Amino acid sequence: MNILLLSFFFIFGLIIGSFLNVILFRYNTGRTIGGRSKCFSCRRTLTPIDLVPVLSYIVFGGKCRTCKSHVSAQYPAVEMLTGVLFADVYMLYAPLLFINASLFYFNTVVSLIVMSLLVLIIVYDLRHKIIPDLFSYAFATVTFIAMFVRIEPSALSLYLSMPELSHLFAGIILAFPFYFLWLVSRGRWMGLGDAKLALGIGWFLGLAKGGTAIIYGFWIGAVVSVLLILAQKILARASIHKSAHVSTQKSQNSPNADTSNLSLKSEIPFAPFLIAGLLIVYFFGYNMFSVLEIL
Repeated sequence: MNILLLSFFFIFGLIIGSFLNVILFRYNTGRTIGGRSKCFSCRRTLTPIDLVPVLSYIVFGGKCRTCKSHVSAQYPAVEMLTGVLFADVYMLYAPLLFINASLFYFNTVVSLIVMSLLVLIIVYDLRHKIIPDLFSYAFATVTFIAMFVRIEPSALSLYLSMPELSHLFAGIILAFPFYFLWLVSRGRWMGLGDAKLALGIGWFLGLAKGGTAIIYGFWIGAVVSVLLILAQKILARASIHKSAHVSTQKSQNSPNADTSNLSLKSEIPFAPFLIAGLLIVYFFGYNMFSVLEIL
């Protein structure tokens, strides 16, 4: 593996991650992605030295150079996540570079676009508990078109070919259960955005691997949700117990003073779990249906 190319993909991912932050902070705010970035507090126009991915955040201690207001940790987090995903994509397809260069280029370009869209979906869903149609439809469109593209091994040429029926209908099949849950619950159990995300997952991974990714997503979501609920309740009980020793007020000693607000009925963003399942299957090739040889 060429360490220079790996470094290039990582640094390129950091730069793209910085651009994704611009989209995430400006989307649906009335602002366009054009124009210079400014500090949210003092409104100073940021210079190139303020915008070096990750490094600027570390050097300036996560603060604005002028007003010393805190800069969101989302900036370096998104940049690092994108950089790592881009480097992983290169490592996944690096063996193809000297075997079938055209296939390497095509798979890499499609995967980098997909990874960028997935980062947008993860972060936006975590921040706002909704998946914008623009992001999910873009993901579904890219993966749908990529299904039909084939590579001519002997030359840098592309041609269109009909995919297998299981792959062609994978998106619709995997999206339907989410749509059904959304329909019967009127949006209380599952958001429609998750169905649109599943559409792209099926077209990106195929039916068997896409189904595996969704099952992993449910497992990861269940474990994380239960752990978050337990952690919150433990912290809440510890806080109540501590306040009982430092205050004589009766209400503070009441066993009903549980301040936790997260429960099994709480709304928890599900897209990050689905995408975690997708990444596990995509980068490690897991397919729980392969042993059954039915898909």
